[in-house]
Amino acid sequence: MMNNPTLSLFQTAGIAPRLFNIAERVLSNERINATDGIALFEEGNLPFLSLLAETVSQRFSNNHVYFNRNFHIEPTNICVNHCAFCSYRRRKNEAGCWEYSIDDIVEKVGSYKNSGATEVHIVGGVHPDRDVYFYADLLSAIKNTDPTLHIKAFTAVEIDAMCGQAGLTIENGLKLLKESGLGSMPGGGAEIFDEKIRLKICPDKTGSTDWLRIHKVAHELSIPTNATMLYGLIENYGHRIDHLERLRNLQDETNGFNCFIPLKFKHYNNLFSHIKETTTVEDLKNYAVSRIFLDNIPHLKAYWPMMGKQVAQISLTFGVDDLDGTIDDSTKIYSMAGSTEQKPSASTEELINLIKGAGKIPAERDTVYNIINVH
Repeated sequence: MMNNPTLSLFQTAGIAPRLFNIAERVLSNERINATDGIALFEEGNLPFLSLLAETVSQRFSNNHVYFNRNFHIEPTNICVNHCAFCSYRRRKNEAGCWEYSIDDIVEKVGSYKNSGATEVHIVGGVHPDRDVYFYADLLSAIKNTDPTLHIKAFTAVEIDAMCGQAGLTIENGLKLLKESGLGSMPGGGAEIFDEKIRLKICPDKTGSTDWLRIHKVAHELSIPTNATMLYGLIENYGHRIDHLERLRNLQDETNGFNCFIPLKFKHYNNLFSHIKETTTVEDLKNYAVSRIFLDNIPHLKAYWPMMGKQVAQISLTFGVDDLDGTIDDSTKIYSMAGSTEQKPSASTEELINLIKGAGKIPAERDTVYNIINVH
C-alpha cells in the first residue's frame, strides 16, 4: 500500500499512527469499525477526511454527481407526534395548519405534467384521521393523472401510523401502497437511533427498531428506500456512529438503501432553539465520516434546501455525490425551521453549474439512480 500516492501523502504529512492505520484500511477497501469512526470524528482534520471520503465516493460514482427533476407535496402538517425539534407541526385548527384533499394534490401534480419532472416526493405530518386506505387512494389518483411519474412517498413513521389506523400489518399496508403506485420511500423519521436520546427529542414517534424493521420490510417487497440521520442536536459522536452502524448492518442484510442523507438540526421556532447550530466545518466532517463509514450504501446526498447551495457545493469534495433535485419551492419543512434557502428552487442549469464548479460531472438521474443524461 505504500505506493499509494494518498497514503504516501499522509505519511509525509505526519498523520498520527491511529489515523494512518485507518486510512490504510479505507484505501484498501477494508471495513472500519465503530471505534475507528469515532476517531475520524474526533481526530481527523478536513483535508484528511476529504481525501478518504472522495476515495470511497469514487468507487460508487466515478466523479459523477447526481440530481433529478422533482417536486414535493406535503399533504398536511397536522401531526399527532410531539417532536421537540420540529418547527413544522401544527394541531388541527391551529394557525398555520393545512390538510390538502386528494383533489388538491391531483391538481398540483397536474400542473407539473409537462415540466420534465420525473419524481414527486410526498411526506408530511402524521394526521390523526388519515389511514393507509386514504393514502392508497391518493397514490392511485396521482398515477391516473401522470402514469410516468415516480412516487417517492411516506416516511416509516407515517407508514407505521397509517397502517396502525387501518388495522393492517406493515407488510400488508406496504403491499397495498405498492399496488397503488408507491415506487420508493424517503428516509425521514430516523432522527437518531439511540433510544435514550429519542425519549428526549421525539418520545412518541416510531422507535428506532420499528423504523429499521419497516425499511427492512420495504426492501423485502422490492421497495427501495433512503435513510437519514438528524445531527447537531444533543447527540455525541458515539451516537452518530451507532446510527450509521445500524444502517450499515441492515444494508448488509437487504441492500435496499439507495442513499444516505445527513439532516442538520435547524433551531428556529422549536423547543431546542437555545442550541447553536453546527458549523460548516462540522457539517463537512459529518458528510465525510458518513461516506467513509457507510461502505455499502452507494450514494450520499447533500440536501441543498437545508444546507444552502454554497455549502452543498463544497460538500461535493467531502464524499457527497447527490444534490437531490430542482424542488421548485415545493417544501416547507426546512424553511419553517429557518433554513438558508427560504424559497428552495433550482433550475437544472443552476445545479449543473454547481456540480461543474466543484470539478465533477453532472448526471441527471431518475429516482433509483439510472442516468438519464450526462451534462
